[in-house]
Amino acid sequence: MIIGIPKEIKNNENRVGMTPAGVRELVAHGHTVYVQHTAGEGSGFADSEYEAAGASILPEIADVYGIAEMIIKVKEPIEPEYKLVRKGQLLFTYFHFACDRELTMTMLESGATCIAYETVVGPQGGLPLLIPMSEVAGRMSVQEGARFLEKPQGGRGILLGGVPGVKPAKVLVLGGGVVGRNAALMAAGLGADVTITDISLPTLRHLAEVMPRNVKTLYSSRHNIETELTTTDLVIGSVLIPGAKAPHLVTADMLRLMRKGTVMVDVAIDQGGCFETSHATTHSDPVYTVDGIVHYAVANIPGAVPYTSTMALTNATLPYALRLADKGWQESCKADKGLAEGVNIVDGKVTFKAVAEAFDLPYTPLSI
Repeated sequence: MIIGIPKEIKNNENRVGMTPAGVRELVAHGHTVYVQHTAGEGSGFADSEYEAAGASILPEIADVYGIAEMIIKVKEPIEPEYKLVRKGQLLFTYFHFACDRELTMTMLESGATCIAYETVVGPQGGLPLLIPMSEVAGRMSVQEGARFLEKPQGGRGILLGGVPGVKPAKVLVLGGGVVGRNAALMAAGLGADVTITDISLPTLRHLAEVMPRNVKTLYSSRHNIETELTTTDLVIGSVLIPGAKAPHLVTADMLRLMRKGTVMVDVAIDQGGCFETSHATTHSDPVYTVDGIVHYAVANIPGAVPYTSTMALTNATLPYALRLADKGWQESCKADKGLAEGVNIVDGKVTFKAVAEAFDLPYTPLSI
């Protein structure tokens, strides 16, 4: 198969779809790999490393899309790429269709096959291609939240871990999944007073067993969230419904319960955000304030640490990429029902129910 790895063009997105080591494996399987010039530079990988791994370097993004049968990316195509996607082409990347109607309609019109990392299901369940970036985003959410709690950044001027004689900051983590667990561990490690919420009692029991002593569990309800918000300094939103739009757990009217300078980090912004007042921001302009509350809603948080993120992502995606390239997407999905769950759009049809429901589009079950 001919595989293309374009340079990411989303704002401050320095990750790349495959490391040179991953390219070497694809080439070893007999595939031809084209990498766009400087695609890996932001992650610390030079063109020469890709060439040494067996790839050919192409100068422009249009060259990569024009020759590739399968495109391997990190983030969804954005407007300048729309016209480059063609009928029958396979795109393997994060899409998050349910919160982007324009992207959804464009990919439907293109006739391409879109396999979304975030809805692929692993052999034991879970979302194996989302987990590594969720781990990064969870840890980064606390790192960024701590920064914006500083007074010069608009926050309350609170040190997350406090000091002897001064209480630490209070951190509320909404959601006990991969992002939430990593956020809670990071915040706890910095010495914060952490509360993590979820609606699953088994999840809460597990968290209570494995989390450090400065992490408390709480059942997620509107009443409990409202009560916590009155004394919380940093809120991490980490709720995920696979492939679907995130629910609003903090509504606009709840902001009045919070103290000025409180920081909210919406890790769910890729799926529309779990705070009603959230809208996507960028690494170059990451925050805005609503009613005195600082909102951080960068849609590609792991892009800030691209070396770590690219290495972690390739570790997870490479086995799937090899299967797709070796057997084609249809045979691969026949053999792996979890991979089939990743197929969101095929030849102008929506094959993932949550995406169809998000935009009231016809749903066509995958037929292979």
